[in-house]
Amino acid sequence: MAKLTFKGGIHPFDGKDLSKNKPIVDADATDIMIYPLSQHIGAPANPIVSVGDRVLGNQKIAEANGFVSANIHSSVSGIVKAIEPRRVVGGQMAMSIVIENDHLYEMAPQYNVPHIAALTKEDVIAIVKEAGIIGMGGAGFPTHVKLSPKNPDEIHYIIANCAECEPYLTSDYRRMIENPEMLVAGLKIMLSLFPNARGILAVEDNKPDAIKALREITIDETRIEVKALKTKYPQGSERQLIYATTGRAINSTMLPADAGCIVDNVDTIVAIYHAVIDGLPLTERIVTVTGDAIRFPQNFRVKTGTLYSSLIEAAGGFKDGFPEKIVSGGPMMGRALFDLEVPTTKASSALLCMKKDEVKDSKPSNCINCGMCVEVCPSRLIPSRLADFAEHSDKEKFEKYNGLECVECGSCSYICPAKRQLVQSIGTVRKQVLADKRNKK
Repeated sequence: MAKLTFKGGIHPFDGKDLSKNKPIVDADATDIMIYPLSQHIGAPANPIVSVGDRVLGNQKIAEANGFVSANIHSSVSGIVKAIEPRRVVGGQMAMSIVIENDHLYEMAPQYNVPHIAALTKEDVIAIVKEAGIIGMGGAGFPTHVKLSPKNPDEIHYIIANCAECEPYLTSDYRRMIENPEMLVAGLKIMLSLFPNARGILAVEDNKPDAIKALREITIDETRIEVKALKTKYPQGSERQLIYATTGRAINSTMLPADAGCIVDNVDTIVAIYHAVIDGLPLTERIVTVTGDAIRFPQNFRVKTGTLYSSLIEAAGGFKDGFPEKIVSGGPMMGRALFDLEVPTTKASSALLCMKKDEVKDSKPSNCINCGMCVEVCPSRLIPSRLADFAEHSDKEKFEKYNGLECVECGSCSYICPAKRQLVQSIGTVRKQVLADKRNKK
């Protein structure tokens, strides 16, 4: 039987052996906890606390500002010291709520959630919204929006993105190994909203023990299937995942719901379980701290708002001095950091620390027209040509040659023998074109 996959893609060194066998452990929260009001796609949340207020853990401190927005809850008890701009992962300043942790961890009462059998579909979506759940695989799309498509009866697949195709990351893998029952229960809650849908647990085949565990726990589930995917990057990209598991295709003008699909990350689905079953808001997530510069790579359960610097300490610090490269996320789509005094958020998946910055030492040269970037592009584009258009700010030709279909996975830059920074050039102009379109509306 052919393995489920897509055309294109690459096979980078995965680096997962550093942390995949390290069970999840709790990381200590920091003395100062920072909660950016923009941890999600859409409008920033509005603060509902004031400087000087004492807050409890799990207490809502910022409220969604519109439909495409998300609530934010404190993960600790303490005093609100400031509401001010603070540095975040992308390097920019973002308005944030700063809380001095009193280390008492007094918790607000859990939501009074009725038994799931008594909940309506509207109740479940309202609980998910109140809990502030967003997509925790990177994009940060508010989950209650995903669960509210225009035509719910036309949703045919709920896909749990268990691929974890980014090199080095193992947080989702540990969730599947340690908490498979929560993942399956969360998926069943999502299925209860869509009577015509089937559930798919989509796992890359380099995780055979996770596939086995999930198949054992779903053996009697008639609406859930575990599908093994070919191990290849970017198998976990939403478009590629949908195509590999269902044969359906979407483009940049579509949402997954337009193809009858809803896709959510492992930790997101577990958060749905905790919200609906346990009455808990989203205030923690699993973060992999890894790389050849880390003394003891680990998977941590981290309270949102905790500073990245403390996670380095919890992992034993750096082996041989300060590393040349530190990335929030994976090496393919993560963001390089120049400051470790930035907070973890709901979208933080990993902290990757590398002794050497291999990209820094690569000197770009002229394109040799080898076509390798075309061969690996999962969107079937011509990245070298799009990069040329981007470098000449030719937005018209960039759009004509389908530049908006780029998913910015970085496969082209990885494979390019001329070491051209293809995805960086393409991504910059792609964002400009999208901004131009928004401004014309």
